[in-house]
Amino acid sequence: MKFYNTLTRQKEDFVPIKENKVAMYSCGPTVYNYAHIGNLRTYIFMDILRRTLKYNGYELLNAMNITDVGHLVSDEDEGEDKMVKGAREQQKTPWEIAEYYTDVFMKDIGALNIEKPEIIPKATDHIQEMINFVQGLLEKGYAYETSDGIYFDISKFDEYGKLSRLNLEEQIAGARVEVNDEKRHPADFALWKKAPKEHIMQWESPWGMGYPGWHIECSAMGRKYLGDRFDIHTGGVDHIPVHHENEIAQSEALLGKPAVNYWMHGEFMMVNNGKMSKSLGNTYTISDLRDKGFNPLAFRYMCLNAHYRNKLNFTWDVMQASQVSYDRFIEGALQHRDGTAEIPKDVLNSFLADFEDSINDDLNIPKALGIAWNMVRYSNKSKDIYELLLKMDTIFGLGIKDSEKKSEEITELDAEVERLIEQRQQARKDKNWKLSDEIRDKLKDMGIELQDTPQGVKWSVKK
Repeated sequence: MKFYNTLTRQKEDFVPIKENKVAMYSCGPTVYNYAHIGNLRTYIFMDILRRTLKYNGYELLNAMNITDVGHLVSDEDEGEDKMVKGAREQQKTPWEIAEYYTDVFMKDIGALNIEKPEIIPKATDHIQEMINFVQGLLEKGYAYETSDGIYFDISKFDEYGKLSRLNLEEQIAGARVEVNDEKRHPADFALWKKAPKEHIMQWESPWGMGYPGWHIECSAMGRKYLGDRFDIHTGGVDHIPVHHENEIAQSEALLGKPAVNYWMHGEFMMVNNGKMSKSLGNTYTISDLRDKGFNPLAFRYMCLNAHYRNKLNFTWDVMQASQVSYDRFIEGALQHRDGTAEIPKDVLNSFLADFEDSINDDLNIPKALGIAWNMVRYSNKSKDIYELLLKMDTIFGLGIKDSEKKSEEITELDAEVERLIEQRQQARKDKNWKLSDEIRDKLKDMGIELQDTPQGVKWSVKK
Protein backbone atom coordinates (compact mmCIF):
# COMPACT_ATOMS: atom_id res chain seq x y z
CA MET A 1 0.00 0.00 0.00
CA LYS A 2 1.08 3.54 -0.75
CA PHE A 3 -0.31 6.67 0.94
CA TYR A 4 0.40 10.34 0.28
CA ASN A 5 2.11 11.81 3.34
CA THR A 6 1.42 15.53 3.71
CA LEU A 7 4.59 15.88 5.79
CA THR A 8 6.89 14.69 2.99
CA ARG A 9 4.65 15.75 0.07
CA GLN A 10 5.02 12.36 -1.59
CA LYS A 11 3.48 8.91 -1.81
CA GLU A 12 5.18 6.48 0.52
CA ASP A 13 4.97 2.75 1.09
CA PHE A 14 2.91 2.16 4.20
CA VAL A 15 4.92 0.39 6.88
CA PRO A 16 3.13 0.12 10.25
CA ILE A 17 4.97 0.47 13.55
CA LYS A 18 3.64 -2.90 14.75
CA GLU A 19 3.25 -5.75 12.31
CA ASN A 20 -0.35 -6.26 11.14
CA LYS A 21 -1.62 -3.50 13.46
CA VAL A 22 -2.47 0.13 12.71
CA ALA A 23 -3.03 2.93 15.22
CA MET A 24 -4.80 5.94 13.72
CA TYR A 25 -6.10 9.25 15.04
CA SER A 26 -8.82 11.21 13.25
CA CYS A 27 -9.78 14.78 14.11
CA GLY A 28 -13.44 14.63 15.04
CA PRO A 29 -16.24 17.22 15.11
CA THR A 30 -16.65 20.29 17.29
CA VAL A 31 -20.20 19.61 18.41
CA TYR A 32 -21.71 23.09 18.56
CA ASN A 33 -23.81 22.82 15.38
CA TYR A 34 -24.81 20.44 12.61
CA ALA A 35 -21.99 18.90 10.55
CA HIS A 36 -22.26 20.08 6.95
CA ILE A 37 -21.55 17.97 3.86
CA GLY A 38 -18.04 19.43 3.57
CA ASN A 39 -17.22 18.15 7.06
CA LEU A 40 -18.79 14.81 6.26
CA ARG A 41 -16.72 14.36 3.11
CA THR A 42 -13.65 14.24 5.39
CA TYR A 43 -15.22 11.44 7.46
CA ILE A 44 -16.06 9.50 4.28
CA PHE A 45 -12.33 9.73 3.45
CA MET A 46 -11.52 8.50 6.98
CA ASP A 47 -13.96 5.63 6.50
CA ILE A 48 -12.50 4.58 3.13
CA LEU A 49 -9.03 4.56 4.70
CA ARG A 50 -10.32 2.45 7.63
CA ARG A 51 -11.99 -0.02 5.27
CA THR A 52 -8.91 -0.29 3.06
CA LEU A 53 -6.63 -1.00 6.01
CA LYS A 54 -8.97 -3.70 7.30
CA TYR A 55 -9.39 -5.15 3.79
CA ASN A 56 -5.61 -5.60 3.73
CA GLY A 57 -5.74 -7.59 6.95
CA TYR A 58 -4.66 -4.97 9.47
CA GLU A 59 -6.07 -4.88 12.97
CA LEU A 60 -7.17 -1.27 13.39
CA LEU A 61 -7.32 0.94 16.47
CA ASN A 62 -8.80 4.29 15.44
CA ALA A 63 -9.50 7.13 17.87
CA MET A 64 -11.70 10.07 16.84
CA ASN A 65 -12.22 12.88 19.32
CA ILE A 66 -15.36 14.82 20.12
CA THR A 67 -14.37 18.46 20.75
CA ASP A 68 -16.83 19.79 23.30
CA VAL A 69 -14.67 22.60 24.73
CA GLY A 70 -11.80 24.91 23.75
CA HIS A 71 -12.30 25.40 19.98
CA LEU A 72 -12.36 29.16 19.61
CA VAL A 73 -14.29 30.90 16.83
CA SER A 74 -10.96 31.52 15.12
CA ASP A 75 -8.73 28.47 14.71
CA GLU A 76 -6.03 30.61 16.29
CA ASP A 77 -6.54 32.04 19.80
CA GLU A 78 -9.11 34.71 19.07
CA GLY A 79 -12.82 34.99 19.78
CA GLU A 80 -14.84 32.91 22.19
CA ASP A 81 -15.28 29.17 22.58
CA LYS A 82 -17.57 27.78 19.86
CA MET A 83 -19.39 25.66 22.45
CA VAL A 84 -20.12 28.66 24.68
CA LYS A 85 -21.19 30.78 21.70
CA GLY A 86 -23.49 28.01 20.45
CA ALA A 87 -24.96 27.54 23.91
CA ARG A 88 -25.75 31.24 24.25
CA GLU A 89 -27.33 31.49 20.80
CA GLN A 90 -29.44 28.37 21.31
CA GLN A 91 -30.23 29.14 24.97
CA LYS A 92 -28.94 25.83 26.28
CA THR A 93 -25.96 24.74 28.36
CA PRO A 94 -22.75 23.76 26.52
CA TRP A 95 -23.26 20.20 27.77
CA GLU A 96 -26.79 20.04 26.33
CA ILE A 97 -25.49 21.44 23.04
CA ALA A 98 -22.66 18.87 22.95
CA GLU A 99 -24.96 15.93 23.71
CA TYR A 100 -27.52 16.95 21.09
CA TYR A 101 -25.08 17.60 18.23
CA THR A 102 -22.96 14.55 19.05
CA ASP A 103 -26.10 12.43 18.69
CA VAL A 104 -26.99 14.10 15.37
CA PHE A 105 -23.42 13.61 14.10
CA MET A 106 -23.49 9.90 14.94
CA LYS A 107 -26.79 9.51 13.10
CA ASP A 108 -25.39 11.41 10.10
CA ILE A 109 -22.32 9.21 9.81
CA GLY A 110 -24.58 6.17 10.21
CA ALA A 111 -26.70 7.35 7.28
CA LEU A 112 -23.50 7.60 5.20
CA ASN A 113 -22.37 4.07 6.15
CA ILE A 114 -19.34 5.52 7.93
CA GLU A 115 -18.05 3.02 10.47
CA LYS A 116 -17.61 4.33 14.00
CA PRO A 117 -13.98 4.43 15.15
CA GLU A 118 -13.04 2.04 17.94
CA ILE A 119 -12.50 4.89 20.43
CA ILE A 120 -14.50 8.15 20.52
CA PRO A 121 -13.16 10.21 23.45
CA LYS A 122 -14.68 13.52 24.55
CA ALA A 123 -12.36 16.42 25.31
CA THR A 124 -14.16 17.26 28.57
CA ASP A 125 -13.39 13.76 29.90
CA HIS A 126 -9.65 14.31 29.47
CA ILE A 127 -8.91 17.64 31.14
CA GLN A 128 -6.36 16.13 33.55
CA GLU A 129 -4.40 14.54 30.68
CA MET A 130 -4.25 17.94 28.99
CA ILE A 131 -3.09 19.67 32.20
CA ASN A 132 -0.33 17.03 32.59
CA PHE A 133 0.74 17.63 28.97
CA VAL A 134 0.94 21.40 29.52
CA GLN A 135 2.91 20.95 32.73
CA GLY A 136 5.39 18.76 30.87
CA LEU A 137 5.91 21.47 28.24
CA LEU A 138 6.42 24.12 30.93
CA GLU A 139 9.00 21.93 32.68
CA LYS A 140 10.90 21.42 29.42
CA GLY A 141 10.95 25.16 28.71
CA TYR A 142 8.67 25.05 25.66
CA ALA A 143 5.82 27.01 27.27
CA TYR A 144 5.36 30.18 29.30
CA GLU A 145 2.63 31.79 31.37
CA THR A 146 0.89 35.12 30.69
CA SER A 147 -1.99 36.87 32.41
CA ASP A 148 -4.52 35.07 30.22
CA GLY A 149 -3.04 31.61 29.78
CA ILE A 150 -0.18 29.23 29.01
CA TYR A 151 1.36 29.55 25.54
CA PHE A 152 3.68 27.39 23.45
CA ASP A 153 6.89 29.17 22.50
CA ILE A 154 7.41 28.31 18.82
CA SER A 155 10.90 29.88 18.83
CA LYS A 156 12.02 26.93 20.98
CA PHE A 157 10.87 24.41 18.36
CA ASP A 158 13.20 24.67 15.36
CA GLU A 159 11.00 22.66 13.00
CA TYR A 160 7.85 24.72 13.47
CA GLY A 161 6.14 25.04 10.08
CA LYS A 162 7.42 21.77 8.62
CA LEU A 163 3.93 20.40 7.88
CA SER A 164 2.39 23.48 6.27
CA ARG A 165 5.71 24.82 4.89
CA LEU A 166 4.48 28.34 5.52
CA ASN A 167 6.93 31.21 5.85
CA LEU A 168 6.45 32.43 9.42
CA GLU A 169 7.98 35.82 8.79
CA GLU A 170 5.50 36.45 5.97
CA GLN A 171 2.69 35.39 8.30
CA ILE A 172 3.86 37.88 10.91
CA ALA A 173 4.01 40.70 8.35
CA GLY A 174 0.40 40.03 7.42
CA ALA A 175 -0.81 39.49 10.99
CA ARG A 176 -3.56 41.63 12.50
CA VAL A 177 -2.48 44.55 14.62
CA GLU A 178 -4.45 43.38 17.67
CA VAL A 179 -1.76 40.91 18.71
CA ASN A 180 -1.56 39.78 22.34
CA ASP A 181 1.44 41.84 23.46
CA GLU A 182 2.28 39.32 26.19
CA LYS A 183 3.00 36.66 23.56
CA ARG A 184 6.68 36.31 22.68
CA HIS A 185 5.83 35.58 19.06
CA PRO A 186 2.57 36.30 17.19
CA ALA A 187 2.28 32.62 16.19
CA ASP A 188 2.67 31.30 19.76
CA PHE A 189 -0.51 29.39 20.55
CA ALA A 190 -2.58 28.78 23.67
CA LEU A 191 -2.17 25.50 25.51
CA TRP A 192 -4.43 26.58 28.36
CA LYS A 193 -6.68 29.64 28.74
CA LYS A 194 -7.40 31.28 32.06
CA ALA A 195 -11.13 31.74 32.39
CA PRO A 196 -12.96 34.82 33.66
CA LYS A 197 -15.47 34.09 36.44
CA GLU A 198 -18.43 34.34 34.08
CA HIS A 199 -17.05 31.75 31.65
CA ILE A 200 -19.40 28.73 31.63
CA MET A 201 -16.85 25.98 31.02
CA GLN A 202 -13.83 25.99 33.33
CA TRP A 203 -11.76 23.59 35.41
CA GLU A 204 -9.24 23.82 38.24
CA SER A 205 -5.61 23.84 37.17
CA PRO A 206 -2.18 24.80 38.59
CA TRP A 207 -2.75 28.19 36.89
CA GLY A 208 -6.20 28.86 38.32
CA MET A 209 -9.60 28.17 36.78
CA GLY A 210 -9.49 27.75 33.02
CA TYR A 211 -10.03 25.54 29.99
CA PRO A 212 -7.77 23.83 27.42
CA GLY A 213 -6.67 25.20 24.08
CA TRP A 214 -8.07 23.34 21.08
CA HIS A 215 -4.76 21.94 19.81
CA ILE A 216 -3.72 20.30 23.08
CA GLU A 217 -6.83 18.09 23.10
CA CYS A 218 -5.80 15.90 20.17
CA SER A 219 -2.20 15.52 21.32
CA ALA A 220 -3.25 14.48 24.82
CA MET A 221 -5.98 12.05 23.74
CA GLY A 222 -3.94 10.61 20.88
CA ARG A 223 -1.11 9.87 23.28
CA LYS A 224 -3.43 8.31 25.87
CA TYR A 225 -5.15 5.89 23.51
CA LEU A 226 -2.56 5.25 20.81
CA GLY A 227 0.76 5.74 22.59
CA ASP A 228 3.70 8.12 22.17
CA ARG A 229 4.01 7.23 18.50
CA PHE A 230 1.31 6.01 16.14
CA ASP A 231 0.90 5.32 12.45
CA ILE A 232 -1.60 7.71 10.85
CA HIS A 233 -3.26 11.04 11.63
CA THR A 234 -6.17 12.20 9.44
CA GLY A 235 -8.14 15.41 9.04
CA GLY A 236 -9.19 18.06 6.54
CA VAL A 237 -6.71 20.25 4.66
CA ASP A 238 -7.93 23.21 6.73
CA HIS A 239 -6.15 21.63 9.71
CA ILE A 240 -2.71 21.69 8.07
CA PRO A 241 -1.57 25.32 8.64
CA VAL A 242 -2.66 25.75 12.27
CA HIS A 243 -4.17 22.82 14.15
CA HIS A 244 -1.94 20.02 12.92
CA GLU A 245 1.14 22.25 12.77
CA ASN A 246 0.59 23.02 16.44
CA GLU A 247 -0.08 19.39 17.30
CA ILE A 248 3.28 18.42 15.80
CA ALA A 249 5.11 21.17 17.69
CA GLN A 250 3.70 20.42 21.14
CA SER A 251 3.88 16.62 20.80
CA GLU A 252 7.42 16.49 19.44
CA ALA A 253 8.57 19.08 21.99
CA LEU A 254 7.26 16.96 24.86
CA LEU A 255 8.34 13.58 23.49
CA GLY A 256 11.58 14.57 21.78
CA LYS A 257 10.58 12.55 18.69
CA PRO A 258 7.83 12.48 16.03
CA ALA A 259 4.45 11.28 17.31
CA VAL A 260 2.95 10.45 13.88
CA ASN A 261 4.43 8.67 10.85
CA TYR A 262 1.85 9.51 8.16
CA TRP A 263 -0.24 12.68 7.96
CA MET A 264 -3.20 12.33 5.57
CA HIS A 265 -5.64 15.10 4.64
CA GLY A 266 -8.89 15.30 2.70
CA GLU A 267 -9.46 18.24 0.35
CA PHE A 268 -12.17 20.90 0.52
CA MET A 269 -15.64 20.55 -0.86
CA MET A 270 -16.76 23.57 -2.88
CA VAL A 271 -20.34 24.69 -3.52
CA ASN A 272 -21.06 26.08 -6.99
CA ASN A 273 -17.28 26.47 -7.39
CA GLY A 274 -17.15 28.77 -4.38
CA LYS A 275 -16.53 28.54 -0.67
CA MET A 276 -18.96 26.80 1.64
CA SER A 277 -19.92 29.13 4.49
CA LYS A 278 -22.79 29.84 6.85
CA SER A 279 -22.96 33.47 5.69
CA LEU A 280 -23.70 32.27 2.14
CA GLY A 281 -26.35 29.86 3.39
CA ASN A 282 -24.76 26.91 1.60
CA THR A 283 -23.56 24.73 4.47
CA TYR A 284 -25.92 21.92 3.52
CA THR A 285 -26.56 19.03 5.91
CA ILE A 286 -27.75 15.43 5.60
CA SER A 287 -31.23 16.69 6.54
CA ASP A 288 -31.12 19.12 3.61
CA LEU A 289 -30.28 16.25 1.25
CA ARG A 290 -33.13 14.15 2.60
CA ASP A 291 -35.58 17.05 2.43
CA LYS A 292 -34.87 17.27 -1.30
CA GLY A 293 -35.48 13.53 -1.70
CA PHE A 294 -31.85 12.39 -1.95
CA ASN A 295 -30.46 9.22 -0.42
CA PRO A 296 -27.43 10.04 1.79
CA LEU A 297 -25.62 7.13 0.13
CA ALA A 298 -25.96 8.93 -3.21
CA PHE A 299 -23.90 11.73 -1.60
CA ARG A 300 -21.35 9.13 -0.48
CA TYR A 301 -21.32 7.83 -4.07
CA MET A 302 -20.67 11.38 -5.31
CA CYS A 303 -17.70 11.69 -2.94
CA LEU A 304 -16.24 8.39 -4.16
CA ASN A 305 -16.11 9.77 -7.71
CA ALA A 306 -13.41 12.28 -6.71
CA HIS A 307 -10.02 11.42 -5.20
CA TYR A 308 -9.81 12.47 -1.54
CA ARG A 309 -6.91 14.84 -2.35
CA ASN A 310 -8.87 16.67 -5.07
CA LYS A 311 -11.41 19.41 -4.52
CA LEU A 312 -15.00 18.32 -5.13
CA ASN A 313 -17.64 20.77 -6.36
CA PHE A 314 -21.16 20.30 -5.02
CA THR A 315 -24.21 21.55 -6.89
CA TRP A 316 -27.78 20.30 -6.71
CA ASP A 317 -27.51 19.27 -10.38
CA VAL A 318 -24.45 17.16 -9.56
CA MET A 319 -26.33 15.70 -6.60
CA GLN A 320 -29.25 14.79 -8.86
CA ALA A 321 -26.92 13.16 -11.38
CA SER A 322 -25.21 11.26 -8.54
CA GLN A 323 -28.55 9.96 -7.29
CA VAL A 324 -29.45 8.70 -10.77
CA SER A 325 -26.01 7.11 -11.23
CA TYR A 326 -26.08 5.55 -7.75
CA ASP A 327 -29.53 4.04 -8.39
CA ARG A 328 -28.35 2.62 -11.72
CA PHE A 329 -25.23 1.20 -10.09
CA ILE A 330 -27.27 -0.59 -7.41
CA GLU A 331 -29.89 -1.80 -9.90
CA GLY A 332 -27.14 -3.03 -12.24
CA ALA A 333 -25.42 -4.88 -9.40
CA LEU A 334 -28.65 -6.56 -8.34
CA GLN A 335 -29.26 -7.78 -11.90
CA HIS A 336 -26.23 -10.04 -11.44
CA ARG A 337 -27.60 -11.55 -8.23
CA ASP A 338 -29.61 -14.30 -9.93
CA GLY A 339 -27.41 -14.52 -13.04
CA THR A 340 -26.44 -17.97 -14.26
CA ALA A 341 -23.62 -17.13 -16.69
CA GLU A 342 -20.22 -18.72 -16.07
CA ILE A 343 -17.50 -16.08 -15.98
CA PRO A 344 -13.91 -17.27 -16.61
CA LYS A 345 -11.82 -17.17 -13.43
CA ASP A 346 -9.11 -15.13 -15.15
CA VAL A 347 -11.67 -12.39 -15.94
CA LEU A 348 -12.83 -12.23 -12.31
CA ASN A 349 -9.24 -12.32 -11.05
CA SER A 350 -8.30 -9.48 -13.40
CA PHE A 351 -11.18 -7.34 -12.10
CA LEU A 352 -10.15 -8.02 -8.51
CA ALA A 353 -6.43 -7.40 -9.10
CA ASP A 354 -7.13 -4.04 -10.80
CA PHE A 355 -9.48 -3.10 -7.97
CA GLU A 356 -6.95 -3.92 -5.26
CA ASP A 357 -4.17 -2.11 -7.12
CA SER A 358 -6.39 0.99 -7.23
CA ILE A 359 -7.44 1.08 -3.57
CA ASN A 360 -3.86 0.41 -2.46
CA ASP A 361 -2.52 3.26 -4.59
CA ASP A 362 -3.30 6.10 -2.18
CA LEU A 363 -7.01 5.19 -2.10
CA ASN A 364 -7.71 5.66 -5.81
CA ILE A 365 -11.42 5.04 -5.30
CA PRO A 366 -12.60 6.73 -8.55
CA LYS A 367 -10.54 4.20 -10.52
CA ALA A 368 -11.79 1.32 -8.35
CA LEU A 369 -15.38 2.48 -8.86
CA GLY A 370 -14.80 2.53 -12.62
CA ILE A 371 -13.71 -1.12 -12.44
CA ALA A 372 -16.88 -1.96 -10.49
CA TRP A 373 -18.96 -0.19 -13.16
CA ASN A 374 -17.32 -2.35 -15.85
CA MET A 375 -18.49 -5.37 -13.88
CA VAL A 376 -22.01 -3.98 -13.44
CA ARG A 377 -22.23 -3.42 -17.23
CA TYR A 378 -20.91 -6.90 -18.03
CA SER A 379 -23.39 -8.31 -20.53
CA ASN A 380 -23.44 -11.85 -19.13
CA LYS A 381 -25.26 -11.67 -15.80
CA SER A 382 -23.48 -13.78 -13.22
CA LYS A 383 -23.76 -14.49 -9.52
CA ASP A 384 -19.95 -14.62 -9.46
CA ILE A 385 -19.83 -10.96 -10.49
CA TYR A 386 -22.43 -10.12 -7.85
CA GLU A 387 -20.37 -11.80 -5.12
CA LEU A 388 -17.27 -9.92 -6.26
CA LEU A 389 -19.20 -6.63 -6.22
CA LEU A 390 -20.24 -7.36 -2.63
CA LYS A 391 -16.55 -7.88 -1.77
CA MET A 392 -15.70 -4.52 -3.39
CA ASP A 393 -18.55 -2.89 -1.50
CA THR A 394 -16.76 -3.61 1.76
CA ILE A 395 -14.60 -0.68 0.58
CA PHE A 396 -17.22 1.47 -1.18
CA GLY A 397 -19.82 1.15 1.57
CA LEU A 398 -22.66 1.80 -0.90
CA GLY A 399 -25.03 -0.71 0.65
CA ILE A 400 -25.50 -3.22 -2.19
CA LYS A 401 -26.47 -6.00 0.24
CA ASP A 402 -28.90 -3.73 2.09
CA SER A 403 -30.43 -2.68 -1.24
CA GLU A 404 -31.02 -6.36 -2.00
CA LYS A 405 -33.13 -6.66 1.15
CA LYS A 406 -34.95 -3.42 0.37
CA SER A 407 -35.78 -4.56 -3.18
CA GLU A 408 -37.31 -7.76 -1.76
CA GLU A 409 -39.33 -5.72 0.75
CA ILE A 410 -40.52 -3.36 -1.99
CA THR A 411 -41.69 -6.31 -4.12
CA GLU A 412 -43.78 -7.52 -1.19
CA LEU A 413 -45.12 -4.00 -0.68
CA ASP A 414 -46.20 -3.55 -4.30
CA ALA A 415 -49.53 -5.38 -4.10
CA GLU A 416 -50.59 -3.68 -0.84
CA VAL A 417 -49.54 -0.22 -2.07
CA GLU A 418 -51.36 -0.61 -5.39
CA ARG A 419 -54.51 -1.73 -3.55
CA LEU A 420 -54.42 1.32 -1.28
CA ILE A 421 -53.76 3.67 -4.20
CA GLU A 422 -56.80 2.27 -6.01
CA GLN A 423 -58.91 2.83 -2.87
CA ARG A 424 -57.63 6.40 -2.64
CA GLN A 425 -58.36 7.05 -6.32
CA GLN A 426 -61.93 5.82 -5.82
CA ALA A 427 -62.29 8.02 -2.71
CA ARG A 428 -61.16 11.05 -4.73
CA LYS A 429 -63.66 10.24 -7.47
CA ASP A 430 -66.34 10.01 -4.79
CA LYS A 431 -65.05 13.33 -3.38
CA ASN A 432 -64.47 11.55 -0.07
CA TRP A 433 -61.50 13.75 0.82
CA LYS A 434 -61.35 12.53 4.41
CA LEU A 435 -60.83 8.90 3.34
CA SER A 436 -58.38 10.00 0.62
CA ASP A 437 -56.26 11.85 3.21
CA GLU A 438 -56.42 8.93 5.63
CA ILE A 439 -55.11 6.54 2.96
CA ARG A 440 -52.31 8.99 2.03
CA ASP A 441 -51.34 9.21 5.72
CA LYS A 442 -51.37 5.41 6.03
CA LEU A 443 -49.09 5.11 3.02
CA LYS A 444 -46.81 7.79 4.47
CA ASP A 445 -46.54 5.76 7.69
CA MET A 446 -45.50 2.78 5.52
CA GLY A 447 -42.70 4.92 4.10
CA ILE A 448 -44.45 5.48 0.77
CA GLU A 449 -44.58 8.88 -0.93
CA LEU A 450 -47.29 9.65 -3.50
CA GLN A 451 -47.03 12.04 -6.41
CA ASP A 452 -50.15 12.98 -8.38
CA THR A 453 -49.19 13.47 -12.03
CA PRO A 454 -51.19 13.95 -15.26
CA GLN A 455 -50.23 10.35 -16.10
CA GLY A 456 -51.66 9.08 -12.83
CA VAL A 457 -50.39 8.44 -9.34
CA LYS A 458 -46.73 7.52 -8.92
CA TRP A 459 -45.30 6.15 -5.71
CA SER A 460 -41.82 5.71 -4.27
CA VAL A 461 -40.21 4.50 -1.08
CA LYS A 462 -38.95 7.35 1.11
CA LYS A 463 -35.16 7.47 1.21
